[in-house]
Amino acid sequence: MPRVPSAAAAHIGARIATFRQRLVMTQDQLAVKAGIDSSNIRSYESGRAMMNVYSLVRISEALDVEPGDLLDGVASDMFTPARAGAQKSAG
Repeated sequence: MPRVPSAAAAHIGARIATFRQRLVMTQDQLAVKAGIDSSNIRSYESGRAMMNVYSLVRISEALDVEPGDLLDGVASDMFTPARAGAQKSAG
């Protein structure tokens, strides 16, 4: 099963993929335009990795959208790691 660091990473990754596909752009083309390694773009889109703010801004510029467009719908509770049984009661 692929590792997903958080629901936020998966959500942002899906938004990146949606905007990229609307531009009929490949992941490799986005990588070149954003100056980010294509393996990182694949990891971001799949939700396996969360980018830093600088990378998020570079990706948004390459997609010609505002950084907030990629963050739309993200809430603080989405940053809890997605692990089965991660929340165990103490006691």
